[in-house]
Amino acid sequence: MKLNYVKYCLLCVLFFSLKNYAQETLPIYQDYLSDNVYLVHPSAAGIGNSSKLRFTARQQWSGIPDAPALQTISFHSRFGAETNAAFGVVLFNDKNGYHSQKGIQGTYAYHLPLNDNGNYFEQLSFGLSFTFVQNQSDQSSFTGDPSISQTIETSSYYNSDFSAAYHRGGFSSYFTVKNLLLTAKNNLNVSEPLNLRNYVFSAGYYYDENYYFQLEPSFMLQVKENTGQKIADFNLKGYKTLNNYQLWLALSYRRSFDADAVENSQFVSPIVGLNYKNVMFSYTYTNQIGDVVLTKTGFHQLTLGINLWTQDKNWRSMPNINNSFIGF
Repeated sequence: MKLNYVKYCLLCVLFFSLKNYAQETLPIYQDYLSDNVYLVHPSAAGIGNSSKLRFTARQQWSGIPDAPALQTISFHSRFGAETNAAFGVVLFNDKNGYHSQKGIQGTYAYHLPLNDNGNYFEQLSFGLSFTFVQNQSDQSSFTGDPSISQTIETSSYYNSDFSAAYHRGGFSSYFTVKNLLLTAKNNLNVSEPLNLRNYVFSAGYYYDENYYFQLEPSFMLQVKENTGQKIADFNLKGYKTLNNYQLWLALSYRRSFDADAVENSQFVSPIVGLNYKNVMFSYTYTNQIGDVVLTKTGFHQLTLGINLWTQDKNWRSMPNINNSFIGF
């Protein structure tokens, strides 16, 4: 029993060391590959030909009590069918043992069409998000150490992200600066700025010439300004469309480039998904590899999506831009 408790404490310490540098507000996992790019890049709000509602649930370290878990609800849409302005909203709950953070993010985006002949999709997009996060530390069950107050402590902070995107045909690219105005309240209840800026760049290309199946290779790079840490994702996604449903598979390899053995982690994430009419479902399994691993049980994530008010478009573009099916 004592050994399990020590193991759990060690895992929490390791997780917090990763979380402090890699997950300042909304954590960045591989869910963006499940047609959920907006969770990472605000400029993706309302970018396609349909409004998108997405639910995600992620569970880490299966079998360990109070293991980290994340739930998100997001929605983004254009203000109208003929407008270039869009909005988005994200609600999230991120819990790890006795610590949790809940937040709400609001986004305004503007899309500038660069091609008017309708043969292919070309667009420049900008997005700005503001986030409010409330942290909670539940110490009410802590006993045995009189120096630790048995209370529930809360704190809050604000954040802002700026994003730009460029699409042309099957090519897509995003650049986002996260944690632009991140502030937190200190012990004197005074807000003070924190330098936790994270630069995120994504690019990919959708090969649709082969009508039997389609391929979409992509990558994402994160650079932490304060620590210089670099995290790279290398992804490959394949699609097969049959009548009114679409099957797809993805494989993502994440590598953190850091001198520290714990921070220099590697993850492999296979993803399987199904699009049926206006509904999308996907399952993601993430497994850490390498000499130093936090757990061998893997991480599980489910995503459920609904596309609303889909417009019939004939653009040649990526699937997350030109939805294949007509919703309602």
